[in-house]
Amino acid sequence: MFRRVVRQSKFRHVFGQAVKNDQCYDDIRVSRVTWDSAFCAVNPKFVAIIVEASGGGAFLVLPLHKTGRIDKAYPTVCGHTGPVLDIDWCPHNDQVIASGSEDCTIMVWQIPENGLVTSMSEPVVVLEGHSKRVGIITWHPTARNILLSAGCDNMIMIWNVGTGEALITLEDMHPDVIYSACWNRSGSLICTACKDKKVRVIDPRKEEIIAEKDKAHEGARPMRAIFLSDGNVFTTGFSRMSERQLALWNPQNMEEPISVHEMDTSNGVLLPFYDPDTNVVYLCGKGDSSIRYFEITDEAPYVHYLNTFTTKEPQRGMGYMTKRGLDVNKCEIARFYKLHERKCEPIIMTVPRKSDLFQDDLYPDTAGPDPALEAEEWFEGKNGEPILISLKHGYIPGKNRDLKVVKKNILDNNANVQTSCANKKLSEAKLDEVLKEIKSLRELVSSQEKRIAKLEEQLSQMDI
Repeated sequence: MFRRVVRQSKFRHVFGQAVKNDQCYDDIRVSRVTWDSAFCAVNPKFVAIIVEASGGGAFLVLPLHKTGRIDKAYPTVCGHTGPVLDIDWCPHNDQVIASGSEDCTIMVWQIPENGLVTSMSEPVVVLEGHSKRVGIITWHPTARNILLSAGCDNMIMIWNVGTGEALITLEDMHPDVIYSACWNRSGSLICTACKDKKVRVIDPRKEEIIAEKDKAHEGARPMRAIFLSDGNVFTTGFSRMSERQLALWNPQNMEEPISVHEMDTSNGVLLPFYDPDTNVVYLCGKGDSSIRYFEITDEAPYVHYLNTFTTKEPQRGMGYMTKRGLDVNKCEIARFYKLHERKCEPIIMTVPRKSDLFQDDLYPDTAGPDPALEAEEWFEGKNGEPILISLKHGYIPGKNRDLKVVKKNILDNNANVQTSCANKKLSEAKLDEVLKEIKSLRELVSSQEKRIAKLEEQLSQMDI
């Protein structure tokens, strides 16, 4: 008799659990825009959700602890003139978020330390360059202030947010709508999925396609492609018979996939969320009521099905928490923020363990908030792996720097010299003024002391 051997994996028993009702975010009018983005972005401080807005585009930014019913008058981020299609938190600053919109612009916002008190309509910087709506935005994983955007004009632009300029524009690589764009772990390459059914691996600084696969998935519905930490590419899409598929590819040889799995015949686009520390991929279908998860290993069949978390309600979108925001004491390895029609519900993925000690095998060192490179270094050709941090004592956030946008000075050097001279004169005049004031105060104190001494003397004579 052939007996099936169960594969050993510490993630075999991962289970999902929705939080109690009072820990959900209620009464939120989630956006109804027909666009296949996640509509939600989370980090260790805030959850951001794209919402319905009259006369423009807006999204909510809520501190994680602000659960319960959200007031209709709660302030929003509302600077766009068209619906917001995608949002993404900066990995190096937990108060900076970027948004892409149907109004063809990208805006970068600095959220106050404790969340919004009034609605925010003034971004730190507006990035303009796309001629059609901007549906995808994603920050560089290791270099500060670099943002990638992809629009329905079939262009990818890479921006230096610190100067507000587009430094790389990839124009003629995609003949049709771009469905997804993803950086690799060090941010040296990007992979894209396009409506022409091709998956491309691109070196953005050389502006060349390194590898591509035609008809990665033969179905006409949207595909997704993401990089894994070992450099392989993971894709989701549809077969010719409209069955949902997932596949694993080696960019060195894209002729045949390493592995292909067919799943079911639902028509919701699968959004992949990847954890590079544990090599687990979570698939959340738009309109599904389940989250499937798979472990990716070096041994056949490479993509191993783990389990499915199912609820009654379908999901409109999904936010995925970075490792820094998880509770290591409860062996939490992932947390999702599931969007319903009127609420956002956190779902916690846990590995059951009896021990109260820190589980080193579940929490290897993970990417921290410090960038490995400055934007200028990356554009000059340098690469940097993520700077790792340990989660042993839980993640303690540091002080975030404000995002400053430096516009190139169009004035010549002479003007700068004159300005600095003028500033020097101003500061010298200010110093004289302060010194004079100190002198007069000292004189006043001295005269008052004498007066007090005289009065005390008179008082002592009266006592006699």
